[in-house]
Amino acid sequence: MATRWFGAPVQRSEDPRLLRGRGTYVDDIDLPEMLHAAVLRSPYAHARIKRIDAAAARALPGVHLVLTAEDLGELLEPSPLLVPHPALTQPRTQLPLARDEVHYAGAAVAFVVAEDRYLAEDALELIDVDYEPLPVVASLEQAAAEGAPLVHADVPGNVAAHLVQRVGDPEGVIASAPHVLRERFVMERGSAMPMEGRGVVARWDPHEGMLTCWISTQGPIPIRNGLAAMFRLPEHKVRVVAPDVGGGFGTKIMMFYPEEILTPLAALRLGRPVKWIEDRAEHFLAANQERGQIHDVEYAFDDQGILLAVRDVFLHDTGAYTPYGIIVPIITACTLPGPYRLRHYYSEFKVLYTNKVPVSPYRGAGRPHAVFVMERIMDRIATELGLDPLEVRSRNFIRPEEFPWDVGLVYQDGGPTIYDSGNYQAGLERLKEALGYEQFREEQRRARERGRYLGIGVACYVEGTGIGPYEGAQVRVESDGRVYVSTGVTTQGQAHQTTFAQIVADQLGVDPRDVLVTTGDSQAFYWGVGTFASRAATVAGSAIHLAAVKVREKAKQVAADLFEASPEDIELADGKVFVRDAPQRALTLGQVAIASNPLRYSYGENARKLMQMQLAGPRPGPALPEERGGPGLEATAFYSPPRGTFASGVHGAIVEVDPRTGMVTFLKYVAVHDCGRVINPLVVEGQVHGGVAQGIGGAFYERLVFNEEGQLLNGSFMDYLLPTVEEIPPLQVEHVETPSPLNPLGVKGAGEAGTIPVAALFASALDDALAPFGLRIREMPLDPCRLKQLLKEYQNT
Repeated sequence: MATRWFGAPVQRSEDPRLLRGRGTYVDDIDLPEMLHAAVLRSPYAHARIKRIDAAAARALPGVHLVLTAEDLGELLEPSPLLVPHPALTQPRTQLPLARDEVHYAGAAVAFVVAEDRYLAEDALELIDVDYEPLPVVASLEQAAAEGAPLVHADVPGNVAAHLVQRVGDPEGVIASAPHVLRERFVMERGSAMPMEGRGVVARWDPHEGMLTCWISTQGPIPIRNGLAAMFRLPEHKVRVVAPDVGGGFGTKIMMFYPEEILTPLAALRLGRPVKWIEDRAEHFLAANQERGQIHDVEYAFDDQGILLAVRDVFLHDTGAYTPYGIIVPIITACTLPGPYRLRHYYSEFKVLYTNKVPVSPYRGAGRPHAVFVMERIMDRIATELGLDPLEVRSRNFIRPEEFPWDVGLVYQDGGPTIYDSGNYQAGLERLKEALGYEQFREEQRRARERGRYLGIGVACYVEGTGIGPYEGAQVRVESDGRVYVSTGVTTQGQAHQTTFAQIVADQLGVDPRDVLVTTGDSQAFYWGVGTFASRAATVAGSAIHLAAVKVREKAKQVAADLFEASPEDIELADGKVFVRDAPQRALTLGQVAIASNPLRYSYGENARKLMQMQLAGPRPGPALPEERGGPGLEATAFYSPPRGTFASGVHGAIVEVDPRTGMVTFLKYVAVHDCGRVINPLVVEGQVHGGVAQGIGGAFYERLVFNEEGQLLNGSFMDYLLPTVEEIPPLQVEHVETPSPLNPLGVKGAGEAGTIPVAALFASALDDALAPFGLRIREMPLDPCRLKQLLKEYQNT
């Protein structure tokens, strides 16, 4: 009987190589005669470009190319609008280099290629740009104000989009409800800060007519398609490779960052490889950001704590452009109902331009905002009615027998927001037990007697995952029995080489160590979308499963002919293929792969052994029967989900707050997650751990601060704080499995789960710890100084 690998805690196969420093990142690629690039960025958040004089830079010895907007010709086109939407009536995307106007500090103005990066940086200082400063819109409130300056002169009121969705009769229910409350909630900007910044290496081979680009990206195949169109090359003559990617978190799914166009262009013009690597200051200034929203919420509930209706009107800060359409606020609007039976819901948002870095999805992608609002509502209902916060949640949960649950909204992919499966109460019960919820109040009372302020916080969430449109994969068995898998998604830490291997190993009866997975190479697999939105395991994993099933069935057909048996009697296990009741006459999977190809004489010793075995004689008819579908043990499959899946979970934490300093310490943290069937619990737990760390950072340490001129004030790690191992508590992760009926694996996504509920949980815990002060948290992120200020404000009211 074959070992079952699906669901097993298999150690990550990537780790030995990465931990020994043998990874290959974009900056590790060193090519002969390679040149290096640097970007001149606008120091102004909003200004008119009156003149650019690059003559001195071009004359500097060692400088090979200086590009400004006027040098780009037909490439001076706005980047594509990735996700159009009817409500996005004023979309704007940026040019590769600014031409007449800059709209945020950090916008690319010129591109220099030189013998080394130091010389390129020196050349930047020689470029003379005459700027005429223009009025700056530096905040959402300012963007929305009547008579505000315009980010784009042709966009009235700075409004890029306006969308309303309604379920039921929220206005009528609110008008007649026994309890109605109104609150404002605010979330400010943060940044992804991956270990590896963005980077591009481009090489043009005139002999092959091949453009090869190594890019730290989450979507190499769409970038390949775009570059081929821009440079009028056949798609098969453009190869885009995402090697080891040191974190993406959504920031690297953009198409196109200016450098992803300019670096290949320079390589084509110069006939030499060109490298551009983003430094940390550039990441602060020019890599897409996320998070800024302001919500004005009105909600109604009855005497039993049942949420009756919610009316949410919010503003979303898209920065200077809308490269990803309005995906983030749509996700916010559709996520807000959460795991609760909300039958009356009004959602309205405006997407506003500001003179800040453009916004695109970042880990969580609008979900933390929604969960923050809804979980703050749940806690407030409990406070108003004197009920336990978890009991209020239980009373409002959608029950297992009510799935599939139609939320009644249109999701980010244009499909319905329908929860496929879940058991929210089971997750909550698991959390209460692991967190010691019932015992905490006594512990809290004793601590307060000693002058210590402990608080417990809980937050529930539902996470839309596994969206389409599709992914594909090829699975191929080699003559030595090893299995090669290729797919179009990338990997930037998710252990795809391990989990994808487990999926294949289960179907082909091999050890996962004998399954070699290639991701992120447009030449290895031609079709694909990318890694984002917690979709890789669900969509690409399903495609890999389907391809592996095809290979298994073909192996059984080939072996059945060799053994003169029925395909139904053939089994695959331990790298061998045999008739069920005669395992002593086994062939290796590699030998079956050889036998599947009529041209089998060049396979060496393995082929000779195969031909010496006493097997069935020649097969009548053609050497390659039509039903085999071609030579070799290989197959390609695609999977397109009917709609997104919906993972869920609940996190809880115990914190200690020092009201004198505003410092907060996490004492205990428990996460219960439901991602459907778990392929590898170690990998899921690792994803949750990383997400929680980012969530804690985004709740208490990481906040981008802009002044009234749109200048980033904390653009370095001296001022923008990331949590370290000292700030992250030991994490306990528990699993609840409610398989999804929407895909053949029954899986749902897990990549963003750790981040999504942390801000809400943190606010809940702070409220609980500082209940004697009457504190109510309505904003995120905080920091010790801001928390201390809030305490002072509440004490003075």
